Amino acid sequence: MTRLITRRSLLTGALAAAGAGALASCGTADTAGTSAAAGGGSSSPGGLRPVTLQLQWFKQAQFAGYLAALDQGYYEDEGLDVTIVDGGTDIVPQSVLAQGQADYAIAWVPKALASREQGAGITDVAQVFQRSGTRQVSFASAGISSVEDLRGKTVGNWGFGNEFELFAAMTQAGLDPATDVTLVQQQFDMNAFIAGDIAAAQAMTYNEYAQVLEAVNPATGQLFQPGDLTTLDWNEVGTAMLQDAIWANTAKLSDPAYADQTTAFVKASLKGWVYARDNPEAARDITVAAGSTLGASHQLWQVNEVNKLIWPSPAAGVGSFDTALWDQTVQVALQTKNADGATVITTEPDGDAYTDEHVTAALAALTAEGVDVVGAGFTPATVTLTEGGA
Repeated sequence: MTRLITRRSLLTGALAAAGAGALASCGTADTAGTSAAAGGGSSSPGGLRPVTLQLQWFKQAQFAGYLAALDQGYYEDEGLDVTIVDGGTDIVPQSVLAQGQADYAIAWVPKALASREQGAGITDVAQVFQRSGTRQVSFASAGISSVEDLRGKTVGNWGFGNEFELFAAMTQAGLDPATDVTLVQQQFDMNAFIAGDIAAAQAMTYNEYAQVLEAVNPATGQLFQPGDLTTLDWNEVGTAMLQDAIWANTAKLSDPAYADQTTAFVKASLKGWVYARDNPEAARDITVAAGSTLGASHQLWQVNEVNKLIWPSPAAGVGSFDTALWDQTVQVALQTKNADGATVITTEPDGDAYTDEHVTAALAALTAEGVDVVGAGFTPATVTLTEGGA
């Protein structure tokens, strides 16, 4: 069951969350419920244009900017009545978008490029995350401080297209992933890592890494600390790939009404990310109220870590395109083979893969309103995690 979140239901959820905690999400996208909104032709009773945003996962602070834009009325200010739809393990957001069941979607660039190569008519209109949040995490006692140190170790990865930064790094370091390491199919948690079954585990800075720090170290009886761990950062290694971006329907961008709507949607979304940057605790509360299944301290950690992936933004502003990072993502997607010998894509993306037209216009409008779209002075907060992330 996919829950549809509007601004009104966010407010209702805030009251429910205070007494009952986060609600679990389950199942498959309710495409019948989203198709009408995705049509984009009619107005809601309040004169707002209905718009559907498809997330790539369940609501969590990874998407705090969009939830904040909804909660703070930024979408309404732009004439939009936005519905935010949960993702899940069986939902491909860019496919939902390409099939006309949503107006916009959040997806990682390499996965979306693979879908484009298979025929999905989608275009990246705002590159929100400027850095990769994927790490390979080890206990310090394992002695893994470089990619070369993975030789002979058990190395976990999730697969499903999440492995290419790791495989590119191993190949770059002269390791053959098929023979020089023992690859382990990793679940979307850190249980096998904590149990010692995986020496180097895949983790997102804003999620699985925190899960380790929320667990008790049996040797000390206290929570694990960052000093107990070492991480390999693909941004530093040079194999990072661009992740969360706002994707639009390529064909519909030629329609002036949809094009204007896209600029308005991007503007409000980016303003939501500015709010999350400047008000991390409030963004945490909004996320929890939206029905996140993760605890408050975990969500505050997640807001903070996601902010690090966005801020400071390039000089052009949040959501703009760094062509060097885009090209790096494309080259890794073209050249790196996974355990099955497959690459993400087989040909260079065409010129419709991304456009800066809408984000440029959105940033100009935000700047004219006095909004700081670069965040040059951004300083991450210090977040104290609790056991289980409660």
